[in-house]
Amino acid sequence: MAATRNSDFDGPFYQPADKFFPENHYVGLTFDDITLATQFSDILPRDTQLDTHIADGLSLNIPVISSDMDTVTESRMAIAMALNGGLGLIHYNLPEREQLSEVSRVKNHVHGLIQEPIKVSPGQFIGDVLAMIEQKKFGFSTFPVVDEKGKLLGLLPGHVVKPRYAKRKVAEALQPRAQVQTINQKELGKDPITRADKFFTEHLGIHKLLVVDDKDRLCGLITLNDVEHITQERRAQFKPARDERFRLVCGAAVSATRNAFGELDRDRVLSHVGGLVERGVDVIAVSTAHGHSKGVGDTVKVLRDAFPKLPIIAGNVTSAAGVEYLADCGADAIKVGQGPGSICTTRIVAGVGIPQMTALYTCSRAAARKKVSILGDGGITKSGDIVKALTLSEAVICGGIFAGCNEAPGEVVEISGKFYKQYRGMGSLAAMKAGSAARYGHEKNPAQKVAPEGVEALKEACGSVDRVLAQLIGGIQSGMGYLGAKTLEQLRQKARYIRVSPAGMREAAPHDVVELKTGN
Repeated sequence: MAATRNSDFDGPFYQPADKFFPENHYVGLTFDDITLATQFSDILPRDTQLDTHIADGLSLNIPVISSDMDTVTESRMAIAMALNGGLGLIHYNLPEREQLSEVSRVKNHVHGLIQEPIKVSPGQFIGDVLAMIEQKKFGFSTFPVVDEKGKLLGLLPGHVVKPRYAKRKVAEALQPRAQVQTINQKELGKDPITRADKFFTEHLGIHKLLVVDDKDRLCGLITLNDVEHITQERRAQFKPARDERFRLVCGAAVSATRNAFGELDRDRVLSHVGGLVERGVDVIAVSTAHGHSKGVGDTVKVLRDAFPKLPIIAGNVTSAAGVEYLADCGADAIKVGQGPGSICTTRIVAGVGIPQMTALYTCSRAAARKKVSILGDGGITKSGDIVKALTLSEAVICGGIFAGCNEAPGEVVEISGKFYKQYRGMGSLAAMKAGSAARYGHEKNPAQKVAPEGVEALKEACGSVDRVLAQLIGGIQSGMGYLGAKTLEQLRQKARYIRVSPAGMREAAPHDVVELKTGN
């Protein structure tokens, strides 16, 4: 039993958060300023559980979120994050209708029961169907055929949707209703995927199952490919993050939009967020550089009144007062971080911001009192930083780590044989001209002189999100194993901290060797 207890000798050196941070209140601390003390463990890293609760109606299977930056998260990144159990926040530096489309792409990606499948009518020409596929960039060419009342007439198979048949009508080419396999929605029960899996097993060669109601009206579609994906996911250690309708989870960022009179444009905010909710968005992030402000608070209040059950993230702040303010306005989770990002110059330009670990500590104590979640946003360069951040927060938001991934929207450039992707701060001049000026309290006016609070840069291309997340998750699990923490809650309870000297920082990294191969 003695092995499971901390020694009295350790106490003065390795301290819990509520003792360590107040004793170091005179200096702002960030990730490399501290290290965590190991403890007795009977937990293997592979047995740790990384699921985390962000808000009522929003839980993730890994505590990692991709940042709402225009060179980090659009639909491809959000899909990859959700498939790995995390969350992507789609940025708002694009036209509102495009953000709606980005959310729709995530929500319609392999989710089992498609409740509103794309349909065609018998009077359309196959050429019209080809044009729709090209315009919408669909990756499929088989469509249910319905009449004006939604009654199923048949199925238009993909092998006839070809340019040579462009002048033929759908009615000439469809597979008639009597030859189409369907299932009544009442037969699906509480687990439509299991029921559909049984159906596909029993019906050799059938790849699409149409769902109809008692009046034979089309009300859903299940594909064999989707069912196989989801069945395989259920056996994975870290399952994709899905909503109650088996769709991938997705978040979207919005700003505190103002009208010509400088007042909050309530109608525009509500209209846009309403559109996002209709498309199934799981969480809205009211995202600005200074979250402890009237504009952000008013926006959160408006959204909370209009959408009582919608999870809302708000930020960014670095003080307990900021957390309390946003929580009182109705936010469920608070983003913490002002200036820690690799491409952020807020602390240099504006002279404000708190080193991240100190900010996380002060904010986490206020969050516990207000019963809201904390998200560490920015400054993370390695998995060890994530472990440290998770001792004080429910999840982390990362930008730079993912900016070099294939799924990030940044442009690829080649320099001296190496490939890089564009990465810029949302406070950079280019990003503000593209639309993010409101995030930093400026007007979107290229002729107006503004003070950029970010830089434009390059990140070396690093492959897929799957690969990067595998390394990050492995590091998080390793850190939890060293602390004997099976869950993230235990990690927060068991964490013990100590300051690190500059020499200690150098000692932590590879040293006195010629590196042949880097750790990543």
